[in-house]
Amino acid sequence: MNDTTDTARLFLEIAKQHMPSVETLETRNRDALDFHDVAVWSIRNSLAEAYAAGMTAAKRSRKRNR
Repeated sequence: MNDTTDTARLFLEIAKQHMPSVETLETRNRDALDFHDVAVWSIRNSLAEAYAAGMTAAKRSRKRNR
């Protein structure tokens, strides 16, 4: 497994937690599957969670590189 796969899995996990209508983050080429009616607070919360995850990963990376 690589960092890209881990990141994709994390993004999907966060999206599903805050936006239950999201089943995948892959493009499926159908408007009904690719576009979702989502509350702004769900978007805000998912972005905040992704940001926090990035900050945590950066701190871990800095500790490993010391």
